[in-house]
Amino acid sequence: MGKKINNKQIFWWLGALLIGALLGLVHVKGVDAVCGFIATVYTRLFQFLAVPTVALAITTTLISFGRQRSTREIFTHTITYTLLTTLAASLVGFGLYLWISPGNLPAEMISSVADSASGEASFYDHIISVIPNNIVQPFLSGNVLSILLIAVAVGLALAYMGESERKDVLVKGIEGLQELFYTLIKALIWTLPLGIAAFAEQLASQLSGGIILGSLGKYTAVILIGNALQFFLVLPLFLIARGINPLRVLKAMSPAVMMALFTKSSAATLPFTLQSAENRLGVNPKVSRFVLPICTTINMNGCAAFILVSSLFVMQNGGIHLSIWAMLLWVLISVIAAVGNAGVPMGCFFLTVSLMTGIGAPVAVMGLILPIYTIIDMVETAENVWSDSCVCSMVDKDLGGK
Repeated sequence: MGKKINNKQIFWWLGALLIGALLGLVHVKGVDAVCGFIATVYTRLFQFLAVPTVALAITTTLISFGRQRSTREIFTHTITYTLLTTLAASLVGFGLYLWISPGNLPAEMISSVADSASGEASFYDHIISVIPNNIVQPFLSGNVLSILLIAVAVGLALAYMGESERKDVLVKGIEGLQELFYTLIKALIWTLPLGIAAFAEQLASQLSGGIILGSLGKYTAVILIGNALQFFLVLPLFLIARGINPLRVLKAMSPAVMMALFTKSSAATLPFTLQSAENRLGVNPKVSRFVLPICTTINMNGCAAFILVSSLFVMQNGGIHLSIWAMLLWVLISVIAAVGNAGVPMGCFFLTVSLMTGIGAPVAVMGLILPIYTIIDMVETAENVWSDSCVCSMVDKDLGGK
């Protein structure tokens, strides 16, 4: 998802993971200290880049909605199926999280994170905390949910503003800021092997009694099983409900799905997705060339599940106890955040970091997830492209002959 990550980068990431794990097993005190310092630096850099990047991505995504008015009917069908499939993915992840119930990591692993939140967070508290009482306070206090709400409001306002020179200048300024942060993220990803090695060293050096492995293993199982259920059960049920044979669609779109699995990039896979939809599945080009580029930006089934499950896991390890209603609110937050994940490299990861930063949860837990994120990202991207294909097929069926 996001920008394409080439094979050379994957090689460096896997090498860094192996080196970090070996250093952790050796357990040299000086090496532990250095890796702890590096991991802290990367955690802070993630926090620094995540919030503005995600806010700008949501704003620019919503601005683009205003440019689709001439094709309102096809856009309405697309956004409806996108929201329904993304919500379904998040609910599947939610159900699996409650069922599998990953345990907590050892307290000493996250004790170094200052100001971790704790206590009971009610549905009412979450709602009130999101509503900003002035435009400056959310940015000063780091209230990410309020910042995202402002981003949504600004994006929708610009989408429905009349065309003018002032609007064009403002939109270009926002898009310019987005490109700036994309460039900073590219630089961070270029140095990421160092961060992966440091996090892997910390993880390997603190393995104790299988607690860490069991907790992270259950967390990973929730993510991967959720993606499998969405891929093989939920999305085919959507197709069947519209009178479409899911096996025929999967067979036709399999080249694009496989390409997505190995490139980890919905955007890089888009030409193959278009080609498969038009030449193998027989979708009307007027539908595919409108729906698929939009879905590549906003239809993030795997991302919604990752954001929800990871957020619940991090908050649980930070001592934040959520009521069932507060958890359901996070289902909604994950859907909105996933739709706003507009082409950001490692977008799901940065989205989750930004959300956890805003509530004071132990973001260091995300560092422990980072070494296994490559595998998760591959599976999620394949699911996203499969979901794009299903949405495109359903819209084509709805609007056939129009």
